[in-house]
Amino acid sequence: MKLLRSKFTLVTSLIILTVYLSGCNSAMQAYKDGQKKFSNGEYDLAIKGFQKAASENYEPTQTNYLIAESYRLSNRFKESIPYYKKALEGGVTNPDAQFQYAYALKTDGQYAEASNQFAAFAKSATSPPNLQDRAMREVEILKIADRLKAQKMEVELKDIPLNTAGSEFSPAILGKELVFSSSKKEKIYKNNGQAMLGLYKITIAEDPGNTQGTPVLLSNDIFDADANEGSPAFSPDGKTLVFARGNTGKKNSAADVDLYLSRNVNGQWTVPAILPINDSLAWDGSPAFSRDGKTLYFASNRAGGAGGIDLYRTNMDASGRFSKPVNMGRDINTAGDEMFPYVAEGGKLYFASDGHPGLGKLDLFSATRSQGIISIENLGLPFNSPQDDFGLVFYETNKKGFFSSNRDGGKGDDDIYYFASPEEPDSSEVARNNYPNSPLNPNNPNFINGKPKVVRYFLAGTVVTNTQNPIPVDSAIVHILPDTSDTQIAQLPTNSEGKFGKQPVEEGKSYVLLVERKGYISRREPFSMDGRSIPPIFLTKELTDTTFNVMLKVDRLELNKTFVLENIYYDLNKYNIRTDAAIELDKLVQILKDNPSMKIELSSHTDARATDAYNMTLSQNRAESAVEYLNTKGIDADRMVARGYGERELIVPNAKTEEEHQRNRRTEFTILSY
Repeated sequence: MKLLRSKFTLVTSLIILTVYLSGCNSAMQAYKDGQKKFSNGEYDLAIKGFQKAASENYEPTQTNYLIAESYRLSNRFKESIPYYKKALEGGVTNPDAQFQYAYALKTDGQYAEASNQFAAFAKSATSPPNLQDRAMREVEILKIADRLKAQKMEVELKDIPLNTAGSEFSPAILGKELVFSSSKKEKIYKNNGQAMLGLYKITIAEDPGNTQGTPVLLSNDIFDADANEGSPAFSPDGKTLVFARGNTGKKNSAADVDLYLSRNVNGQWTVPAILPINDSLAWDGSPAFSRDGKTLYFASNRAGGAGGIDLYRTNMDASGRFSKPVNMGRDINTAGDEMFPYVAEGGKLYFASDGHPGLGKLDLFSATRSQGIISIENLGLPFNSPQDDFGLVFYETNKKGFFSSNRDGGKGDDDIYYFASPEEPDSSEVARNNYPNSPLNPNNPNFINGKPKVVRYFLAGTVVTNTQNPIPVDSAIVHILPDTSDTQIAQLPTNSEGKFGKQPVEEGKSYVLLVERKGYISRREPFSMDGRSIPPIFLTKELTDTTFNVMLKVDRLELNKTFVLENIYYDLNKYNIRTDAAIELDKLVQILKDNPSMKIELSSHTDARATDAYNMTLSQNRAESAVEYLNTKGIDADRMVARGYGERELIVPNAKTEEEHQRNRRTEFTILSY
């Protein structure tokens, strides 16, 4: 009997162990499948795999974090909140987890808790510095959330009947038709589990807020069953269409969004052609035409911007050729995302942003330029909510139109809303305290006690030695120049603590600071006011003074002192000046012009992947090439000596990677006399 009982117990244990191991393997496989889908951008499928792993408590902290990230990256911030919370409680080590949790809380209108999380993130020593800056700004923005909610426009808002349980967004006007993006295709987009997007149209009702019916495809020639198509923009004459297409669901498709152009010929839209202004490594989308049709605005996260997605503009000539895209500057673009531009009659720019002070994710803003200064204004309620609000267009007049939002209370994911403002008020109404634009309205962010808010900006700073332990430099002279000429604006000396200032500076202007001091190398530093303007809603006084402090580092002027020129790199076995090298050599040109008595040796070094004799010849050619370039920029040849050192002074001995070899292929300059 004992033997039977022992055998029974053993068999039972083996069954339990087998079931347990089977469950573990199942959870592990689900987790791995989720990881694969996550890396492919198939976030909706990734969530299903991770949730199965989480239900069996497999790697719970990282699994919850990845579920939260999957929801965030498919623009479902609200759904990510409980998973970020569990991941943080489990001790997740991903450095941006708390920031994204705080942002998700903000999009859900949980402002107090969002502020607490942003503040804690900003204080953490392990937080990435760029996100720390954004977190501190968000803390300040959340302090004024009540004031932002108090900015309410006198506008009637209506969720129009054509909206469905799917997505309808990015409305555009073509005559009496509303053209928009909608998730109506047969293929499912693995990013968010919705049908893929296409361009559809419907006739606008006599009462635009009652527009309904069955939308039809804009054109069979503008239809790709395997891709998303969205954000249509029409030229003023209605004959040119620019739209975004991409996100095919293929691996690494995050940047797979480009702008396409189609023309209306004899009532038919031509097969779309990809535009040359696209960046193959970037996301390019949400286009808009200027009122004269000569400028195309669009959004892109290409390299060199202010942060996330920025607004750009490009000019079109009569032949349909485009100029090189230009970033619209730091007054408009922030470290966050700026998207969905729209230019109204009169040239006023509207756009969506999550970087300017707002109520949640994307808010609607307007930008106006007056005397060279750009002012940004949050449109307030009811246009904005804690969720995404974007894609505004006017219809017939600047008093009514459409925009998109995924706010609570809609029919689906993104919905299209119709808005209409009351008729233009008479002069007696404008004077009323409760009229939104009245200077006497206490909720008007641009005025206080009926008077416009004014900010005076100043520049000050410190000059120190460019050493590991900086020392203040007294008796230096800081020349402040406009960035367009050498006409001096001010000349400020440093005191015994190396401090100088204060000098008034203007919004929207850029400057150059030239530092001179006997015994030191004169040098220049740029200073721009782009993006530094304080939004009026932050101001609590009629007159506010604010000072920007900069630190300028200077090097002692010493014989035989050597400086490495950053980014002066050469391609393997070549000595021509690359474009990136020319930018850095231009800085040396300016140093030599600011220090006219200085003579230098310009030395070049190779990596060790050829014979010593070959490398000596190559490095000498490279040094001479750099000297010749400086000579063409106005530097006398007798002030420079070219010398090649081949592979004899390697920075990285025994270099293995291409990056290490490139560090060895460098250019330096050494002071010979002054």
